[in-house]
Amino acid sequence: MRRLHYGMNVSLDGYIATPGGDHDWSEPSDELFQWWLDEEKAISLFLYGRRLWETMNGYWPTGDQQPGATPAEIEFARNWRDTPKLVFSSTIAEVDGNARLVTGDAVAEIARLKGEDGGPMRVGGAGIAAATMRSGLIDEYAIVTHPVLLGGGTPFFTALDDRVNLDLVETRTFPGGVVLTRYETRR
Repeated sequence: MRRLHYGMNVSLDGYIATPGGDHDWSEPSDELFQWWLDEEKAISLFLYGRRLWETMNGYWPTGDQQPGATPAEIEFARNWRDTPKLVFSSTIAEVDGNARLVTGDAVAEIARLKGEDGGPMRVGGAGIAAATMRSGLIDEYAIVTHPVLLGGGTPFFTALDDRVNLDLVETRTFPGGVVLTRYETRR
């Protein structure tokens, strides 16, 4: 059975983006960027909602060719291109690169994928993550908290019908007062 991970950069008050959709407050240090790279290299399938897909696909297909790209950014871009992706959307007609478009029930498809053999999957994007969270499909949460208050925006967590008990499996600090807390869902 495959595991499903959900992790994002988060403000101290729990948002992954400002009300305008900006993420400029979460620029990673080299050390944090390397941590994200190591995490992404362990994933066998990325699951994206449309907005995050468009953001990632707008830069990373050629991120290794950008002037001044660091060795870690070059490696991240190559890993991103090589890792298969599913994009869940009913508003776009096609995706490119190493991606496949899914227009049907995202939760049903992700539950089906979890039942298969294979490496871990990472869900990305607030809407798709919220749906998988409400359905109890997420096995691991990685919360990378930045010392900033946004006062509103896109929340990391969604409203749930039932409590979800978690076990803390890792904490780590990064430059600039950024703190990682990683939890596994208690089953």
